[in-house]
Amino acid sequence: MALADDPNHIEDYTAPNPGTIARVFGWGILATMVAFLINNILTFWYGWPGIAPFFGWESHGELGVLAGIQLALYAVAIVLTVLYVKRTSGRLLRDDGQMITDFNRFLVRAAFWVVLLVGSVDAAISFVRVEGMLPDLFSPEVASGLNKSAYRGFYVHCPLVILGIIIGAVTRSLGFIWLALLVVIAELLIVFSRFIFSYEQAFMGDLVRFWYAALFLFASAYTLLEDGHVRVDVVYAALNRKRRAVVNSWGAALLGMTLCWTVLILGMWSSAAIINSPILVYETTQTGFGMYVKYFMAGFLAVFAVTMMLQFVAQFFDARADRRGEPGGREIGGDIIH
Repeated sequence: MALADDPNHIEDYTAPNPGTIARVFGWGILATMVAFLINNILTFWYGWPGIAPFFGWESHGELGVLAGIQLALYAVAIVLTVLYVKRTSGRLLRDDGQMITDFNRFLVRAAFWVVLLVGSVDAAISFVRVEGMLPDLFSPEVASGLNKSAYRGFYVHCPLVILGIIIGAVTRSLGFIWLALLVVIAELLIVFSRFIFSYEQAFMGDLVRFWYAALFLFASAYTLLEDGHVRVDVVYAALNRKRRAVVNSWGAALLGMTLCWTVLILGMWSSAAIINSPILVYETTQTGFGMYVKYFMAGFLAVFAVTMMLQFVAQFFDARADRRGEPGGREIGGDIIH
């Protein structure tokens, strides 16, 4: 077995070339995505003008220092990418891919805890509200505030988001796959309460949809990591490892990353976009006494795009590593994969 194909000798392997172009491309994509997300927050949450004035696009702001800072964020992202790649020129593409995958695991794990906490607490508040018990449990000001989506979103959901991220950072005992069990439990509660106690409220169905949407979107990056997405296999299975690497690297770049950018741009390009609009106004459903988490579900699309972008870049790095003959390819189903 050649050293380049032996996963047990990664520490002894020396890359034939630094793979600078591939690393700059992959890390540049992620750095640009971070700059885009920061600019989105500055523009639509803090009223900055954005980069639109530089290009003559429709904008709510004017060309000035703030717009210049936002445009400079993209330049800084590229400069930092080049400096990082240059400083870590001896780093293997496989190591880059693994580092991104590990961070992505943390993001999905944190997202699981966030939706678990937010779903459980918001459902409890909705139950108390539906039964008219808010004034008995809280002061008049708090009880009135909990009836408003903006109040509940800022004072209840935001602290729970922070708590979920902290839990995701310090524990690895549970993950998003447990959402499948939570969805089943929530459905069983609806069945028991409806047919045994003749009791059903809108928030119960909202909780099922909330957790199911999170399961469906958060699982995508994990499924990509495990090579579990449906693949239309015409010639792929007959290709050798290096030719598969070419297919995967180009597929990740041209199809995967393009899909993620499409979701982010269409969803966040304006205040009326499909992701920004619900979040900015803490949008709720029109069912009356349901949960106040509809805006969260719009945010799930952004989480999906970000986690998939991370995983596509990690897959791109692994594919390029296979093309270069780097050791350490993962083995699934008896085949070394990337």
